[in-house]
Amino acid sequence: MSSLALAVLLSLVSAVAYAAGAILQEHVAATTPDRPYAPLHQAAWWVAVALNSVGAVLHVLALAFGPLSVVQPLGALTIVFALPMAALFVRRRAGAAAWRGAIMATAGLAGLLALTGNAESRSLDTGERGVLAAATFGGVALLFLVAQTVHRPVARSVLLAGAAGVAFGIASVFTKTVAVDWSWNTPLAQWPSLMVIAVLAVGGLLLSQASYRGAGLAAPLATVTVVNPVVAAAVGITLFGEQFRYGVTGTVLALGFGVVAAGGLILLTTERLHQQQQRQPPSGGPRSRPPARPGRSTSPGLASAGSDRDAPRPEVGEGVDVGPVPRTRAHLEVEVRSGAVAGGS
Repeated sequence: MSSLALAVLLSLVSAVAYAAGAILQEHVAATTPDRPYAPLHQAAWWVAVALNSVGAVLHVLALAFGPLSVVQPLGALTIVFALPMAALFVRRRAGAAAWRGAIMATAGLAGLLALTGNAESRSLDTGERGVLAAATFGGVALLFLVAQTVHRPVARSVLLAGAAGVAFGIASVFTKTVAVDWSWNTPLAQWPSLMVIAVLAVGGLLLSQASYRGAGLAAPLATVTVVNPVVAAAVGITLFGEQFRYGVTGTVLALGFGVVAAGGLILLTTERLHQQQQRQPPSGGPRSRPPARPGRSTSPGLASAGSDRDAPRPEVGEGVDVGPVPRTRAHLEVEVRSGAVAGGS
């Protein structure tokens, strides 16, 4: 098997592992809504963590055997694999609009990354790493705080997924710098970058877990899948000297693919918002009839009785004299007269 074929195979398996992990994360979020970030007592959550870890390792191995322009677009297949896998294994079907949005987001991302040219491998100096880490932590914190003020579950989930995508993307950037500068003679020299990678990876995992609460699978997963490599590509272009292929034409095409990916995300979000609005009960429903008072008839024939019949009546034994009817009737009647009962005053 050639190196390119092995890279493609590893990328496909990595995408499947990421998709399975996302499905389990969404399932855990749906079953434990009171623990949005780290449901440590759920075995399924730890399986999702293991699947995400396997996907990350396979992705790194694929990059070792194949070029970035091939491996990165294949990673975008996570969202495409996740939708049929969710319908097959956990009976969570996505609508036609969700499929269109997922395909648009994947196609736009694949085209954007396919146009990213290769550059000579270089690292970031200490100052650049510090500025990048500070900007990343600030941006992730800002997205997190804004998400806490949003009341719509889908909009909040997209913001959290965006923060997770930023964390994962910058973690990939720091991973690349560590790989370029790594030396077995001085392994501790990379510990600041390794700490940043660990914090961003754990933070991204927790944010992605929270993003699945109340938003389903498609919209958060598509957001993470698109934001992660786009952020990494943006840093690669600005800091690593990477550029788009074909000059001005490639740049224009890349912008067009970016618009397509953004349109797919918008379609996924609006489709999910529409589903939530359909599930909400109407605000102006018919009023319920008040309960009938004890002792009153609720039949339609007696509904128009006068107010004198609605007044409370005394009962036998409470100042009521029961006597015979003074005149003849065709049927048996009893006349109730208000007065003193025998032995009463």
